[in-house]
Amino acid sequence: MKYTITHRTLYRYSSGVALCHNEARLLPRETPWQFCQPSRIEIRPRPALSVERWDFFGNRALYFAIQDIHQRLVVTVATEVEILKSRPFNASSPSPSWEQVIGVLQNAQDPDIIEARQFVLDSPFVVAQAKFRQYAEPSFPPGRPLLEAVADLNRRINREFTYDPHFTTVATPLNKVLIERRGVCQDFAHLAIACLRALGLAARYVSGYLETLPPPGQPRLVGADASHAWLAVYVPGAAWAEFDPTNGCMPGEKHVTLAWGRDYGDVAPLKGVMTGGGTHSLDVSVDVAPEPAVKPAANPT
Repeated sequence: MKYTITHRTLYRYSSGVALCHNEARLLPRETPWQFCQPSRIEIRPRPALSVERWDFFGNRALYFAIQDIHQRLVVTVATEVEILKSRPFNASSPSPSWEQVIGVLQNAQDPDIIEARQFVLDSPFVVAQAKFRQYAEPSFPPGRPLLEAVADLNRRINREFTYDPHFTTVATPLNKVLIERRGVCQDFAHLAIACLRALGLAARYVSGYLETLPPPGQPRLVGADASHAWLAVYVPGAAWAEFDPTNGCMPGEKHVTLAWGRDYGDVAPLKGVMTGGGTHSLDVSVDVAPEPAVKPAANPT
């Protein structure tokens, strides 16, 4: 699948902002299954300084500073991406037992495994607790293959939790999500990560986009798509296997990867500091537009 992704962020301030420094993670990263064309970036007001870099996790981070007084900040990023059907894993891929994976993570000295160990540790948005391990345990009986166990946990979260965009904010404690069984994609990804880390497994947070298909017979609504989030679990000797608990599936060609890290805090789309501004409002629109399929030419008669 090929998509053109347009992500627009608009901040309105009640008073003038004299200076702001910002960092954006809105540039999709290359992966073995995802290829990206150069992004088209428009920032208004025009920044005095703009620099792209690679962050600690290999994500593309754009730093920019605005030194003109302003009451609106608009950041628009458009990128063309191509997603292959093949991924490193699918639902039937073989894997070692989850206990074997924990043993490897604890004892092996391979550089890839040493790097993966950081995703076993707590992070600002995800603190492993006994209650998360208890929730995960029915999916992890002794000897069960890792991918089979994580897939079961993924399905349970999808089945037992209600998607409710009005229930949580970025500051809602994960304990509340578990108790109330409600939240959004960010919450469900964090919950699954907390469950896996509580068992001693390595899990990371993935941000991106998901094409939203309209009901049959209705047109797509431009800007109706939204940022999405899922997770990946480390499989020693292979790669990271991705799971989407919001939809109870493994990501495929409709999932576009933006960035990954320990949790949402490492991949926030736009964050920064400013002088002035007073109160503010935020509007975000995302459009994931598939390219029209090319029909083969008709045979001449």
